[in-house]
Amino acid sequence: MRKPRDFDAELKALGDKTRQLKERKVHQLGELVIATGADALPVEQLAGLLLAGVESRNGEAKEGWRKRGAAFFQRTAGNAAGGDRGNASGVALGDSGATPSRTQPRAD
Repeated sequence: MRKPRDFDAELKALGDKTRQLKERKVHQLGELVIATGADALPVEQLAGLLLAGVESRNGEAKEGWRKRGAAFFQRTAGNAAGGDRGNASGVALGDSGATPSRTQPRAD
């Protein structure tokens, strides 16, 4: 005879896994905010910036942001392997993100 499944234990395990994944996501997003230097912005300004990005219908701008983000992660991965080289984002704190940083080639 087969052992009956303990659905309550399985549901609890799934709930625990879901909670762990959500906590990990929140932690990683916080690390991203800090790594980009966005933690220096007022919370209201950061929230407004993120909302504008989510609501943006400009495909070209979103593609530019995606490329810039990919370049950021490539630089930070290189910095992790090669030691600490200062501000990994290459962006001054006052930079709005609308133009490429000095260390990033222009994509004309």
